[in-house]
Amino acid sequence: MAAQHLDIAQVAQQSGVPASTLRFYEEKGLVASTGRRGLRRLFDGGVLERLALIAVGRAAGFSLDEIARMFAPGGGPRIDRRMLAAKAEELDRTIRKLSAMRDGLRHAAACPAPSHMECPTFRRIVRAAASGAIGAREKKAPRLPR
Repeated sequence: MAAQHLDIAQVAQQSGVPASTLRFYEEKGLVASTGRRGLRRLFDGGVLERLALIAVGRAAGFSLDEIARMFAPGGGPRIDRRMLAAKAEELDRTIRKLSAMRDGLRHAAACPAPSHMECPTFRRIVRAAASGAIGAREKKAPRLPR
């Protein structure tokens, strides 16, 4: 049994995911323990791959609820390609906004105008922020049907 199962401390050490997060993921249904050894939860060795998939999803900006839907009832991945494409489009929009902001800030930092408020580029950034075009929280995209 010990060779096929890892206790929560081993999973935390091998995955880099804190034990508290593992317990939270278990509460959310993202991972499942297979039993206990004393007071410690035991996990099947496959939990490490599942945690790696969760980490990829989190890095891409998916919510835990979205990630949970990416697993079939048996635990294997069931990834909706439309959801991936929609997230890629969202990331493209974010990249464009951040690139424009970076370029504007670099210009403002090097601008020879006596003050930033006299710099036309910086003033455009301020107007865009005031209009909500940048810096405002975006509304969540509608959820795709399962």
